[in-house]
Amino acid sequence: MAFDSEQVDKEDASIDRTVLRGPWNNPKIAVEKRVESLLEVMNLHEKVSQLTSIWIGATTEGQEVAPQQNEMMNYVDFNRAVDGGIGQVTRPYGTAPVSAKKGARRLSHIQREIVKSNRFGIPAFVHEECLSGFTAYGATTYPIPLSWGASFNPELIENMAKAIGSTMHELGVHQGLSPLMDVTRDLRWGRCEETIGEDPYLVGSIGTAYVKGLQKSGIVATLKHFAGYSASKGGKNHSPSQISTRELFDVFLPPFEMAISEGNAQSVMPAYTALDGVPCSENRALLTDVLRKDMGFDGTVVSDYFAIIQLAVNQHTASDPTEAARLAFMAGMDVELPGIKCFDKNFEHLIESGDVPMEMVDAAVGRVLRQKIEYGLMDEDWEPDPPVLHADMSVQKSVDLDPPENRALARHVAEESVILLKNDGILPLDADSPKRIAIIGPAANDYRPFLGCYSFEMHVRANHPECEPGIRIPTVLDRIRDEFPLANISYAQGTSILAHNEGAYPDEKERINEAAALAASSDVAVVVVGDIAGLFGAGTTGEGSDDSDLHLAGHQQELVQAVEATETPVVLVLLTGKPRVLSEIEPGASAILQGFYLGEEGAEAVAKVLSGAVNPSGKLPVSVPLVSGLQPSTYWVAPIERNEHVTDVDSSALFPFGFGLSYTSWALSDVCWGATRMKTDGSIDLEVTLTNTGKHAGAQVLQLYVEDDITSVVRPIKFLAGYCKLQLDPGASKRIHCHLSSDVLSFVGKDYRRIVEPGTIQLVLGFDSEEVLAQQTVEVTGSVREVGSKRDFAAEITALA
Repeated sequence: MAFDSEQVDKEDASIDRTVLRGPWNNPKIAVEKRVESLLEVMNLHEKVSQLTSIWIGATTEGQEVAPQQNEMMNYVDFNRAVDGGIGQVTRPYGTAPVSAKKGARRLSHIQREIVKSNRFGIPAFVHEECLSGFTAYGATTYPIPLSWGASFNPELIENMAKAIGSTMHELGVHQGLSPLMDVTRDLRWGRCEETIGEDPYLVGSIGTAYVKGLQKSGIVATLKHFAGYSASKGGKNHSPSQISTRELFDVFLPPFEMAISEGNAQSVMPAYTALDGVPCSENRALLTDVLRKDMGFDGTVVSDYFAIIQLAVNQHTASDPTEAARLAFMAGMDVELPGIKCFDKNFEHLIESGDVPMEMVDAAVGRVLRQKIEYGLMDEDWEPDPPVLHADMSVQKSVDLDPPENRALARHVAEESVILLKNDGILPLDADSPKRIAIIGPAANDYRPFLGCYSFEMHVRANHPECEPGIRIPTVLDRIRDEFPLANISYAQGTSILAHNEGAYPDEKERINEAAALAASSDVAVVVVGDIAGLFGAGTTGEGSDDSDLHLAGHQQELVQAVEATETPVVLVLLTGKPRVLSEIEPGASAILQGFYLGEEGAEAVAKVLSGAVNPSGKLPVSVPLVSGLQPSTYWVAPIERNEHVTDVDSSALFPFGFGLSYTSWALSDVCWGATRMKTDGSIDLEVTLTNTGKHAGAQVLQLYVEDDITSVVRPIKFLAGYCKLQLDPGASKRIHCHLSSDVLSFVGKDYRRIVEPGTIQLVLGFDSEEVLAQQTVEVTGSVREVGSKRDFAAEITALA
């Protein structure tokens, strides 16, 4: 049986204690002094309690929202759990549908009980998911991280994160379990939708922007999953990661380093997976040596849900929960989430016996208390009521978590994330034309293909069909009808996305033929296909919904091919959670739009791009594969992988990383490379002019790549060294300056030291990873230089005034 949430609603449920006040409550005293003064007077149980959490309202029956939730959850008495304090409260808004007002009042009551139940009145940190917006009923649902990457716009993503964090802060939340800093590696992995892209610097720059925005709003950002989770064997969730030490340090760790060094991220969550046979949750080399010593991280390390007990249950590296607790804690784990399973009384006995050093306990508890003090939870005037309750609730009947300004921001992110992959001139469609437009496909009249797995709608409300959606989510069909009022619009679903578990039409082929007939009688066919996110096999993408084939789910490819066979011009709209194999259907399409779960305003963005009201500027954050069987796949490949003399497998992409078309045209000119030599401890500057040579205003992403000719270890053919997104009117130009530090050329050498070595490199400017618009050979001179984690991660590319 799970924790009974009604326990905290009883007025007599509290333990009446007198709260002890001391220096720890005085905001005028230095934080470290406040932490030390509190540690000196806390007993062992009180200290360990700060390393634990409680999940109020979670169940052990029905659809899970965490891996093996039904198996791992157990009944916990609230009074006993918080006697001595508690470190964190798990997802009070993101566990079941609850209105913001009711949830805030309930959280206030929970915090009051926690404060009264421990001698020092220490409140709990409250954490929630926030991957595509605050995962709460009625909160704005933004595009997924793959769309953040597609925007190539860190400033926009920072603003989005700040808006998400502000909503969470108003409701009394302190920590967000985002962003994912995992680098996309194997597209079969269901959680690809949660990643930002396949390039370490793109992931690092966009993820760091998210961290900055979230923490500016008063919410602790949690980097996950540390590290290598996205490289799981066979693309299967939780499987061991098969990566080398060098790949770990050159591909998977740099985004985390960047978010810590430049974003001051304050929390990290280890991955479920194992590296070289050692689970990340008990990997001291990873959590202590690399994270704390090398990267200088001084925040909290929180477990992924049930990850510690899984050391015993799934990984079989621990004999029981107590051994799992010891292994994880000694490795560097601070807080167990989502509830008390391992950091219990038996763990306290390990500390008392000396098997777990007391100084390590004090260090971990000190980190937890430091955050609570820094965020004002220990101040004398701390208020348990979430800020939203400070308003006159007699006047404010409800709390709007999806206000117009948030929807506008969600729409802006969606608009900048739509990627135009192909266009023979058919787009944009004329909104003033009385054309016959056939809208076809299972994603055309369904809002779900706009929502990621960690949206509240798909993550939680999907388990509560009795509850109406908390937000308004138009479909593509809805918005096309609005956008093209003069057109004669007809619709046919043709097939379904989840045919395997929603039930296909009685005669699937007949339905596809009916859709094709409709297309044949139309001037243009807009075919909308895609994915539906879901947990643990409930969707075509999502956590635990992994792929063995990257083609469109169900019979959607047959539908597209049938419509293309009519020879009516086809505009293919892809609303997916990952790139899909398009090789068989790309030739027959006149235009292709790609949107990665674009959020609640995604249909508006798609319609505006179709009409030309919005000029698409999104770029692929992940390559679109040429074939399904070549996984893992990325543009980060070694030269030998593109050598046709040693393999007949073509590893090139159908559409490469960084690719995306526009309704206008662009040109680079007047390239000034500055120099043709740079030292291993030096830098180089270059300038170039970007011009919008077309007839429409638009945005373009200038991308700088480095090709290292000869290196002491095998390196990728090229890598992204920097980028800059600029909006320009027709005919307008902008001078762009680029400063490239030699740090950016660094890699892990033969002895696993990060170095810059002399040699010859090629600097390449283009609008995607394959296009070469300008190129320069540069000689890097001097001796081999060692580089630390405090380094320049990319070139600084800025527009001149």
